[in-house]
Amino acid sequence: MLPLLLASSSTYRRELLARLHLPFVCSSPDIDESHRPGEPAIELVKRLAEQKARALADSHPGHLIIGSDQVAILGEQIIGKPHTFEKAREQLMAASGASVTFLTGLALLNSQTGHCQVDCMPFTVHMRKLDPARIERYLRTEQPYDCAGSFKAEGLGVSLFQSTEGPDATSLIGLPLIRLIDMLLAEGVQIP
Repeated sequence: MLPLLLASSSTYRRELLARLHLPFVCSSPDIDESHRPGEPAIELVKRLAEQKARALADSHPGHLIIGSDQVAILGEQIIGKPHTFEKAREQLMAASGASVTFLTGLALLNSQTGHCQVDCMPFTVHMRKLDPARIERYLRTEQPYDCAGSFKAEGLGVSLFQSTEGPDATSLIGLPLIRLIDMLLAEGVQIP
């Protein structure tokens, strides 16, 4: 098996990949993550996932490189990481009683052959009606300012959900393991 490289500095993605009990290393790619004018969100996350993987191909020959990128969609608008309490409060107020769809782009690049598998996994969270006091309590407790959508689904953020739908709950956290396993199996990786 070729060595695995996770093209990310995300602790969330690292924790998810560790669930597969495969040895891997991490390296953070340096790419421009700008949204191109008129670019559909699905194409954005697929492009960025592949770019992240390809950015590390020269420095990691003979590796299977995993790239991933995620955006959250509320209505027709892409919402990103809030970074601040105020922006997180604004995002959660807008999401109250609504649905937020997370699109997670995934790429697996074989840097030895140049073969790259790319996909996008959707996952939708239907939010409860949230009042300002509940939002403030949640944000003060969990401080999810580095998470698109302003909540941590793997933590207390689940208390904000009415329901969820999608083929792979791990895609909500940022690395769709079910689809990744399909890609790894196609590259001859034995799991488990």
